[in-house]
Amino acid sequence: MTVLLVICMLLAFVGIDYFVREHGRRLRLKHDRQTREAILNDAVRLEFNDEARSLKRVEVPEPRARILAVDDEAVVLDSFRRILVLEGYSIDTVQSGPEALSLVQRHDYDFVFTDLKMPNMDGVEVVKAVKHLRPDVDMVVITGYGTIETAVETMQHGACEYVQKPFTADELGEFVNRLLVKRQARLEALRQPTVRVVSPGQAEDTPVNEYCVPGGSFIAPGHTWVRIEPDGHVRVGIDDFANKALGAIGAVVLPRPGTQVRRGEPLFSLQRGAEAVQFLAPVGGKVQDANASVAAEPSRISHSPYKEGWVCRIEPADLTEELATLLIGRPVVAWYGEEINRLQAAKAAQGDPAQPLPWAVLQPAFLAAAAREPAGAGKA
Repeated sequence: MTVLLVICMLLAFVGIDYFVREHGRRLRLKHDRQTREAILNDAVRLEFNDEARSLKRVEVPEPRARILAVDDEAVVLDSFRRILVLEGYSIDTVQSGPEALSLVQRHDYDFVFTDLKMPNMDGVEVVKAVKHLRPDVDMVVITGYGTIETAVETMQHGACEYVQKPFTADELGEFVNRLLVKRQARLEALRQPTVRVVSPGQAEDTPVNEYCVPGGSFIAPGHTWVRIEPDGHVRVGIDDFANKALGAIGAVVLPRPGTQVRRGEPLFSLQRGAEAVQFLAPVGGKVQDANASVAAEPSRISHSPYKEGWVCRIEPADLTEELATLLIGRPVVAWYGEEINRLQAAKAAQGDPAQPLPWAVLQPAFLAAAAREPAGAGKA
């Protein structure tokens, strides 16, 4: 009996908690909608003649997206404002293509909706012009029954979708919400790190989410690269993973020419203020010379890690045996993916994924030869 009572009380507690949460959520939604309705009623009376003669603007707090709609029919634009503002979108409307292009150059929009049939400048011209000015904006064509084929053709010029009029409030709201989900998914995919094999010169000043692997070069576990030269010597530098993980470099401490090093021993170091990291020799041998230009200008490493940013040249002692400990080609791409995942996890663990890791954390986790031996070393 006692157990049954406890279960009933537990179920009652869960039910009450759900009811309170759901009631609170509905109250917030109702409040947000009332706020948007008030904004809509006030804002549509405003005109912004300094930006565009026919412009009407409605801005909501924390909008889900910002939309520009252009149509020569005022009744269609009224529907866009009334429907989309209540859905949580900020919206500008104008009645001509030239006005729309002027606004696109002044403001950041997520979507531009354009009617196909308009005087002076039709929707096809608007699509072409907006995609030329702002390739990042998603273009949507407003079409009637008689112009569906033309609307489909606009996709060849950059339109992502079309909406057919007349439409109901629910239809337009659901349509734009689906577009927003697709846009967010696409932008998220673009933000994901990518890895590609490049020539040395192609790795210069690449985006932070693009990691470059040097074609024809070997990569060591401590994130140095090795390129074999025609005379049998090897050129050494830091790879693009270390380059992006470390960020700005303040100074480079070069190895002395003539120094004998073994694989896995400290070869050179980088400094930034009080921080410092050591890079280990990817192969053993005798240091032939060092790149004095990176000591004078450390940013060369960040700008061109595989070309101008090389650090030193080594005369290898036993290159044939030591190459088996290195990666080259496609295995590097797979290993980079693992390293990137580890780096992101380490950033998340420190509490702020947007902040770089301190060098003192990077050194043992990623730059030590024993930190993570790549699987398949020496395989192409």
